Amino acid sequence: MRSAKDFFRPLAVGAPAPLREVPLRPSRMIHFFDPGNEKMAAKVPALAARVDVLLGNLEDAVPADRKEAARAGLVSVARQADLGGTQLWTRINSLDSPWALDDLVTLVTEVGDRLDVVMVPKVEGPQDIHYVDRLLAQLEARAGLDRPLLVHAILETAAGVANVEEIAGASPRMQGISLGPADLAASRRMKTTRVGGGHPGYLVREDPQGDAPRVTHQQDLWHYTIARMVDACAAHGILPYYGPFGDIQDLTACEDQFRNAFLLGCVGAWTLHPVQIDVAKRVFSPAPADVAWARRVIDAMGDGTGAVMIDGKMQDDATYKQCRVVAELADALAARDPELAASYAAAEKAGL
Repeated sequence: MRSAKDFFRPLAVGAPAPLREVPLRPSRMIHFFDPGNEKMAAKVPALAARVDVLLGNLEDAVPADRKEAARAGLVSVARQADLGGTQLWTRINSLDSPWALDDLVTLVTEVGDRLDVVMVPKVEGPQDIHYVDRLLAQLEARAGLDRPLLVHAILETAAGVANVEEIAGASPRMQGISLGPADLAASRRMKTTRVGGGHPGYLVREDPQGDAPRVTHQQDLWHYTIARMVDACAAHGILPYYGPFGDIQDLTACEDQFRNAFLLGCVGAWTLHPVQIDVAKRVFSPAPADVAWARRVIDAMGDGTGAVMIDGKMQDDATYKQCRVVAELADALAARDPELAASYAAAEKAGL
């Protein structure tokens, strides 16, 4: 068993010291692009102005005969594109594939100074993170990097869900975890072919009322898993995310799914098409009225102890903490988004 005293020591001679806290940078949308597609790669600078995170995808959606081209394309994008303050992530191929090792060796040694996070698919337990952790340290030392790359796990197997707490705490590199609903559905043998969202067959029906029609309500297939993932992430000081919503045309259902995840504690979601970017931005940015209310409570509570009445509603230390979550998120987002900052200021001035 590894000693707790050694947890924050580098795993390779010459590697940078691990971080003790995950940087809380805006990551409302993790926007996927295929770096091997020249037309898509050419749009990266324009996309960077619209999103918090750009992710060069090397895994699913990249055919086997284009894996090396995608990897080379990501190296080119990392070297040449001006991303401003937008983070650059990558999703490597799964650890049981013939491409994962070359993904890590190439990217860390050639453009590790430009990458922020390595997303690892199909993580089944802490052993997967330990493997990537040690390898990254060796490669960082070889490349002479002065900061450690962070690791993001995708929760998309039944084993991963069963081990999610151990995964979340497996390494100081852990930045966060995303839900991968499609692969998880297959792993669980769920009877759905949808990528995220609800299902019309997963419902509750109201009790009989004579001969009147009985109203039904569609349920959320992912509520339990998201809640468990959020708890695991919160317990270990890392960040939870919703993953993909596959129906690009149904922006209403996409927004519903993103908002469910946001309310449960997720800080962002994947966007697979530019039309989903504004949905994620809207959902994962606290509403101006909510931010203004949070600031009222914080101002009235002072040091956060005791209780006060505001507009007929009791506020105490618990609601104070809730309001701190909203206000601190708003501050982080406003620092990156001038338009959002202006809307927050206007709402606070109006006393909403």
